[in-house]
Amino acid sequence: MPGEVLVMIHHQVRDEAEQAGLREAYHLVSKRLAEVPGMLGNELLQSAVDPTSVVVVSRWADLAAFRVWEEGAGHRGDTAPLRPYRDTRLAVPFGIYEVDAAY
Repeated sequence: MPGEVLVMIHHQVRDEAEQAGLREAYHLVSKRLAEVPGMLGNELLQSAVDPTSVVVVSRWADLAAFRVWEEGAGHRGDTAPLRPYRDTRLAVPFGIYEVDAAY
């Protein structure tokens, strides 16, 4: 049976103004995605070690639900406000992980 999927998108902020802009974009995008079928929620994580590193983690019911949304017409427009903050220090600023075990 397919399991829950976590999608992690890495972002970078260089100062407080960018941090505020990213937070605003996160809230806007989150409101847009709140009704997407299969999306269980998301979180904005700030690194405790590197203050320039921020990650958005979204939870999906399964990989199929994520893929339907990702391949849909609204995906790019809905997430556009966050795109300027992508962490260009990383070769691949995102990851898709299926939950294998949890307690």
